[in-house]
Amino acid sequence: MSLRWLILFAGMLVGAARLSAAPAAPERTLAPTKVVVVPVQDEISSSVLYILRRGLKQAIEEKADVVVLDMKTPGGALDVTFDIMEALAKFPGQTVTFVNNEAMSAGAFIAATTGEIWFTPDGIIGAAAPVQSTGKDVDATMKLKITSYLKARMRAISEGKGERGPVISAMLDSEYELKVGDVVLKPKGELLSLTATEAMKTYGDPARPLLATGIVKSVDELLIKKFGVSGYSVRLLEITWSEHLAVLLNRISPLLLGLGLLALFIEFKTPGFGLFGIAGIVCLGVVFLASYAAGMSGHEPALVFALGLLLVAIEVFFLPGVAIVALVGLIMMLGSLVWAMADLWPGVPLTVEWSGDAFVAPLRDLGLGLALALGLGLALARFLPRGWVWDRLVLGTVVGGAAQFSGGAPDGANALASLVGSCGVAVTALRPGGQVEIGGRRYEAQVAVGAIDAGDRIIVSGRASFGLVVEKMDA
Repeated sequence: MSLRWLILFAGMLVGAARLSAAPAAPERTLAPTKVVVVPVQDEISSSVLYILRRGLKQAIEEKADVVVLDMKTPGGALDVTFDIMEALAKFPGQTVTFVNNEAMSAGAFIAATTGEIWFTPDGIIGAAAPVQSTGKDVDATMKLKITSYLKARMRAISEGKGERGPVISAMLDSEYELKVGDVVLKPKGELLSLTATEAMKTYGDPARPLLATGIVKSVDELLIKKFGVSGYSVRLLEITWSEHLAVLLNRISPLLLGLGLLALFIEFKTPGFGLFGIAGIVCLGVVFLASYAAGMSGHEPALVFALGLLLVAIEVFFLPGVAIVALVGLIMMLGSLVWAMADLWPGVPLTVEWSGDAFVAPLRDLGLGLALALGLGLALARFLPRGWVWDRLVLGTVVGGAAQFSGGAPDGANALASLVGSCGVAVTALRPGGQVEIGGRRYEAQVAVGAIDAGDRIIVSGRASFGLVVEKMDA
């Protein structure tokens, strides 16, 4: 063997030794599929919408891959059903319905929106003809319009899903004949309902199940069949009492807004901090709570509202007269209320939301709230008996000041001038104007520099056309 071949052979041995000594590359492991299970139980109503919306938004934020609807419903409101269908369309991942064990009427529409429909062995689906909320039949003309619209919508969302469109059409229209090939599955004159076994029957060429993807006993068995024993991680969305309470609170949100804004206005017009401030904060806090429970709001709007409230407080207590601070705070407070009530979705730019109707209802409710606050304020001024509340909101006629002395009798002006050097107490906060009490009588007064709190001792340093000029007495 020549020297050249010996060198080549030795190089091959060294290379083989290095390869055998090198650590093996780690095997790539796929991350488990993230699954969120959302219960869709009982009658389809606003509370179900709130639960589903909260679950879908959390699934988007957590980057979940699959949302499973654990469904057992006899049906429900058609308008809420449309909202649920639109919400499902916003989820970018895979959607699955598990009929456990009933998806009737509106439930059938919602199930048809999802990518797959699984059944329990005793599951049923169908009978989706539109009816009134009382259970009575819809007027014939209106029924034709609704049925035509629903059939078109079902065809649109069922494209590429086999016979799903015709099947759902047969469930909502008794005059629709369901025929696959030469087989008539439902004649005219009745509504279609399917058992799990019937939904799994195969038709056509190539043969495909009529509606169902599979039959399983539980959500766990469904997920194992789809992803394997260790191929998924699951989180079950729990139903809380807050969704049911949010239904009522969202209906009265304009009333809560009006009462809250009016209470805060009264609080800002009265000295100190008391019942009206607490009531206003509670009313507006309930609006935030209801929006959060309805799956519309996160924590951010509440933080913006708190910052706006802080700016208004700074204006009232520390920087009286600097209107821009209070104005910015008020804008932040009102804007946060609209933000909290808007149905915004994670990852969707605000420009897209503004182009839709996400802010229409919140702006309407806020407008109603402001109108209600104004109306209640006018009614308060008109009908509220004069008393301790009124005395804190407006200046009484017994108060000395511009209305009494400016351009009036010289005796009045001389009376004010005679008070220079007198001591008294601030009845209201002077920021810079307010009321003081001297010798058992109240007068309009203003502090030249700074502010004086209610209850502080004062001394009169001068007078002006509006009343008295006072200073805070040193302790």
